[in-house]
Amino acid sequence: MQADDNYQRLLRVQADFDNFRRRARAEKEDFAKYASLKLIEQLLPIVDNFDRALTSSKETKDFDALVKGLDMTYRGIDQLLTAEGLKRIDSIGQPFNPDFHQAVMQVESDEHEEGIVVEELQKGYILKDKVIRPAMVKVSV
Repeated sequence: MQADDNYQRLLRVQADFDNFRRRARAEKEDFAKYASLKLIEQLLPIVDNFDRALTSSKETKDFDALVKGLDMTYRGIDQLLTAEGLKRIDSIGQPFNPDFHQAVMQVESDEHEEGIVVEELQKGYILKDKVIRPAMVKVSV
C-alpha cells in the first residue's frame, strides 16, 4: 500500500513538474516575443510628434518648423534612450582604447601625442555596461 501511495505521489510530482516546465517555456517565449513592448510604447508618442511635424511642414512649406520638429523628435529619442541606459562613448581627445574605439584611420598630428583620438567618424554607444557599437575614429600617430 505505501509503495502504491509513493508511486502515485511520484506520478503527481512528475506531472506537476512537466506542467511547470511547459508554463515556464511558454512564459519565456512570450517574454521574448514582447521584449520590446515597453520601448515601443515609449517610442509611439515620439513617432506621433515626428508624423505631425512632417505633415505640418508639408502643408505650410515652413522649413523652420520642420527643423524644430526634427529637433524635438531627436531630443525625445535621445531622452528615451538615455533613460533606458544608453550612453555615448566620449572619444575625441581621449587615448585610443580598442574596447571602445575602432580605428579606421591614422593621421599625423602636431597638436596631439601618439595614440589620441583626433576625430570621430561615427558615434559609439554603451548600453548599461556593454559596448553595443564602438566609435569609429581617427587616431594620431
